[in-house]
Amino acid sequence: MSSKKIKVIAEIGVNHNGKVSLAKKLIKSAKECGAHYVKFQIFNAGEYVTKSAPQAKYQIKNLKKKTSQFKMIKRLELTKKDFLEIYKYTKKIKINFLASCFDLKSLKFYSTLSPTHYKIPSGEITNLPLLKAIGKKKKKVLLSTGMANFNEISDAVNILLKYGTARRNLTILQCTTDYPTKPSDANLLVIPELRKKFSCKVGYSDHTDGFFTSVSAMTMGASVIEKHITLNKKLKGPDHKASLDINEFKKFVEILKNTEASFGKKKKTPTVNEKKNLLVVRKSLVAIQKIKKGQKFTLNNIGIKRPGYGINPMKIDKILGKKAKKNYEEDSLI
Repeated sequence: MSSKKIKVIAEIGVNHNGKVSLAKKLIKSAKECGAHYVKFQIFNAGEYVTKSAPQAKYQIKNLKKKTSQFKMIKRLELTKKDFLEIYKYTKKIKINFLASCFDLKSLKFYSTLSPTHYKIPSGEITNLPLLKAIGKKKKKVLLSTGMANFNEISDAVNILLKYGTARRNLTILQCTTDYPTKPSDANLLVIPELRKKFSCKVGYSDHTDGFFTSVSAMTMGASVIEKHITLNKKLKGPDHKASLDINEFKKFVEILKNTEASFGKKKKTPTVNEKKNLLVVRKSLVAIQKIKKGQKFTLNNIGIKRPGYGINPMKIDKILGKKAKKNYEEDSLI
């Protein structure tokens, strides 16, 4: 994912609710909205979580039902056959397929799809065997950092680099694991620090409501923006409420692209449209009263007014004291 052009990941995650038909609708919508990637979560519930593991508070709140993590994610699990169908569909409509893997079996399957990127979700940043396995792939890596501190990020980065990930292929994503995330918890100032500290590309996985934190993240150097997408925020599931619906996501991508376009270049020069206005808006040396041929130019008979077709006012000191070579009417350009 190039740092020169913003890349937008439509995080479908588990918002397919375990249905391939819903997944395809989300993929199609993400494509129409202008996203570059659709991202899923591949996991085996039995490899991922114990049967007694409790839900996170946000999951209970969003689902309005208390159950075990295992039962919750088991209902959201897709089979290999499902993902093959989904993958083929992304190829058909020409949008990039991306997935987070939460266990080694899922990673092995994902690798059969010859992915260009491996995404490490925040919860797996301390999963040493998974980090080693991904490093050995020697592919591009997106590392989410929710809940982590610099030492934990450093440990994960060092493992990835040691086992084969090239630093140029690593993108670290600032992320806050809370759904939705309060703006005050977004901690966007860490983005340039991550780039400085780890000498790699940076991005932002956005769980806040709305658009403005992602826009702010771009101004701080994020080259990748990830955001959840849903067909309907009222659908049953842990992440729908913290997602953008289709209309919102379309607007979101538009805002990001316009923000990127506004960055321009480091060189300061007039734009093409500015040049059209330059001579109208700038000023020239003009006669502020009648001036006869042979009369000297003074501050009493010349001034500075629009338009800018005449002598640049920066040259006024060179003109003062010189004699007029012709007659000038009031408001005539010198």
